[in-house]
Amino acid sequence: MLTVYIDVLIILNVYVNYFLLRTAAKLTHSPLRTWRCIAASFYGSLFSLLILAPRLPLIVTLAVKLAAAVTIVIAAFGARGIVRTFKNTAAFFSANFIFAGVIYAVYSWLEPEHMHFANSYFYIDFSLLLLVVTTAALYAAVCLLRRLTDRSAPDGSRVIIRAGSRTIGVDGLADTGNALVDCFTGRPVMICSREDVGEVRARLRLIPCSTVSDSGVMPVFRPDEVVVVNTVTGEKKPVDVMIGIGETGGKAVFNPKIIRY
Repeated sequence: MLTVYIDVLIILNVYVNYFLLRTAAKLTHSPLRTWRCIAASFYGSLFSLLILAPRLPLIVTLAVKLAAAVTIVIAAFGARGIVRTFKNTAAFFSANFIFAGVIYAVYSWLEPEHMHFANSYFYIDFSLLLLVVTTAALYAAVCLLRRLTDRSAPDGSRVIIRAGSRTIGVDGLADTGNALVDCFTGRPVMICSREDVGEVRARLRLIPCSTVSDSGVMPVFRPDEVVVVNTVTGEKKPVDVMIGIGETGGKAVFNPKIIRY
């Protein structure tokens, strides 16, 4: 008889949920703060206890899985409207199915002694190294796919930046040439003029940057919220970026990949 260790079950699912939420955020370019991702991962791990319950009918299992996915997504990303929640949930579901399929295939190939699936949840007396390698490979594949599919952005955008008590509105400029990424957090950097940003009451730090003709450092800060508004359709897209301060001619210059869904 298989012995299920509750602590291993919870830890396994916290790790997996964290990875799946990060994957969903990468697929939809949605902002996801670390503390919310961790909290949502712990919350989602509680549903894994259903593996201990008697086998449920398929329709009940699907209903529970859907309710779990929606509430986990809302806990992680916040209530961003029906469309945004639907897209994040769809991305989270997709990541779930792909991950479950790959993990099942890998562990079936290795013929582990202890594996148990029930009510759409799994328990494995797992090799931590193998789990980390597998999830890292999947996440790298998602990042590569996202990079290949990010091409361009629609013309006409307005960027709303909220930092503390200040809210700033700047015309946006999508530019694939802006490949600047914060080396500490991995977040893309949206560059704004000092005249537009003004005196920011946020902690600034410097990151290395380079252009075709020069190289140096750029001050950046983490805003409370950044929203890119499509001035043609009125659609609003929250984005997870750092704000860099440079010479941009009064525009907020960003890589178009940050607003791809």
